[in-house]
Amino acid sequence: MSETTEMAASSQAQANPLLQAWRTPFETPPFAEIAPEHFLPAFERAFADHAAEIAAIEHDPSTPDFANTITALERSGKLLSRVSAVFYDLVSAHSNPALLEIDTQVSLRMARHWNPIMMNAVLFGRIAMLHENRGTLGLTGEQMRLLERTYTRFRRAGAGLDEAAKKRMAEINERLAHLGTSFSHHLLGDEQDWFMELGEADRDGLPDSFIAAAKAAAGERGMEGKAIVTLSRSSVEPFLKSSTRRDLREKVFKAFTARGDNNNANDNNDIIVEILKLREESAGLLGFPTFAAYRLEDSMAKTPEAVRGLLERVWKPARARALADRDALQALVAGEGGNFALAPWDWRYYAEKLRQIRANFDDAAIKPYLSLDQMIAAAFDCATRLFGVSFTERKDIPVWHPDVRVWEVRDAQGKHKALFYGDYFARSSKRSGAWMTSLRDQQKLDGEVAPLIINVCNFSKGADGEPSLLSPDDARTLFHEFGHGLHGMLSNVTYPSLSGTSVFTDFVELPSQLYEHWQEQPQVLRQFARHYQTGEPLPDDLLKRFIAARKFNQGFATVEFVSSALIDLEFHTQPAEASRDVRAFERAELEKIGMPEEIVLRHRPTQFGHIFSGDHYASGYYSYMWSEVMDADAFGAFEETGDIFDPAVAKRLHDDIYSSGGSRDPEDAYVAFRGREPEPDALLRRRGLLETPEAA
Repeated sequence: MSETTEMAASSQAQANPLLQAWRTPFETPPFAEIAPEHFLPAFERAFADHAAEIAAIEHDPSTPDFANTITALERSGKLLSRVSAVFYDLVSAHSNPALLEIDTQVSLRMARHWNPIMMNAVLFGRIAMLHENRGTLGLTGEQMRLLERTYTRFRRAGAGLDEAAKKRMAEINERLAHLGTSFSHHLLGDEQDWFMELGEADRDGLPDSFIAAAKAAAGERGMEGKAIVTLSRSSVEPFLKSSTRRDLREKVFKAFTARGDNNNANDNNDIIVEILKLREESAGLLGFPTFAAYRLEDSMAKTPEAVRGLLERVWKPARARALADRDALQALVAGEGGNFALAPWDWRYYAEKLRQIRANFDDAAIKPYLSLDQMIAAAFDCATRLFGVSFTERKDIPVWHPDVRVWEVRDAQGKHKALFYGDYFARSSKRSGAWMTSLRDQQKLDGEVAPLIINVCNFSKGADGEPSLLSPDDARTLFHEFGHGLHGMLSNVTYPSLSGTSVFTDFVELPSQLYEHWQEQPQVLRQFARHYQTGEPLPDDLLKRFIAARKFNQGFATVEFVSSALIDLEFHTQPAEASRDVRAFERAELEKIGMPEEIVLRHRPTQFGHIFSGDHYASGYYSYMWSEVMDADAFGAFEETGDIFDPAVAKRLHDDIYSSGGSRDPEDAYVAFRGREPEPDALLRRRGLLETPEAA
């Protein structure tokens, strides 16, 4: 490099906050200083640095050992990890057209960067030699696990293929990266483009809390004084539950379920067809009969047959319950003099009425007691009682949006453990859904590195200074994502690749779904469910009715989920040619399983970001249910002691599940915690599906 080039590069680095040391509290990203134009130069530097680090490992003349190969790989790519974490947080949680354009470029560059690394024959040769001799290397348990995972990751990426197959695999990976990014951009585009304004005559049945949130949503879009329904699930589902206007329920429902399927510039049908063909081809190159067989080999489930077995075991009682509920809902329609067949946009509305009849409970009654701040406090308090951690809000940490809040997390000895960022409100710059991610992962390879953990949700914001009020589902989501957050915050491993949530997809949902159980415990609700205006605690009578109503409508919820998981599995086990018409494939598969006409998939294919925005959950949407078998069984360990905060059980939960990250085999980790393998019927009992439909 010439002196002039070096000076130019140095000047660029000084002007780019992504390439400088962060002089912020806890070395957190200085979001106010970061602009879209900083990302591409930062990525280019990060790619170059990482490539040089990989080349040094590849060309190291020393005999391969754990330190100069596996540990060196773990130390490489730090700048790339740092830049990527900030970039993808913004793309998902607070995007703009400039960032989305850069995302299209970065996804392709990322594939082109990683392909030659993951298919590097020399590098794989070093790893394979160590793997073959692993029993003689004197490794710790965590090091052995890291070697196994590194070897598996390279093998499954195609490092052992011949050159022609590697070339084709690289082409496939690049195209899939582009298609996945396009899919998510299309989905965001459809969600941003649509809203429905609510005039005074359109508000019948809608509670004050919904109107307040609808006004806040309008204000967020620059429509002060108006009220709108958006395509955020936190807007759509309460509207469908409460609105007496059947015509508007139909309009909102159809818009929600048509995202990505409108024959417009955001249509995702052709993208799905191409993704499935390319996944099938890549699996074939690696010697697998289907993409699902490839994907599930590296999971707890192991095979498509095992997944289908679990889903079908749950499907039958869930469908029977849903059909019985459908008949009861249709009877309600008739009893009101409605001369129409129950439709999907009617289900939630009449299910709320049926719940009031059967359990004398509706969501509107409890929402005033479930303010966002109180549910955050409840989630924190449960973590304190279980794991000894404490939370202190910090106002001095830079954030990407004014609504984002940050807490410092300390361990039981008062030592800094993590920072936790909460980004809770829906906005048009944020993709739909709820998720946990990180800006920095915990590790101890070169000194203690504390994690920066993020929860993102899409709750409706209260208007005019009023608090945000959560539905029971929203409160459960908050605890779910916080469970993922704890998995990241409590991580206590040496190596970055094994940190926090770096576990099998069908195990990663265990810490999150298990944590949901505490949200619905009477002693937690009695302490934290307080009326947002009066401060009065949740009345015992309402608490009892809420608990009694928990298993209500579980047929619907389970059918909605399991059908989506089955469609995912079928997309990836049948020949790709079978799904060349995505809509026809969807119809045929739903007919095959006997899907009730009054229920639709939780995620129709064109909006199924879990499996088409990337491949993390492709053939893996079942994971939530696989983990639920464990979480329902795991909470029993606390119930059996008579104390939901039992210290001995909590210590095992911390040591074996939350803090161990990916440093041990998940089956071994679960058995270490529970003392045995999970008992599958715990899931059916939790959902109330072991009883006959009439007994519900």
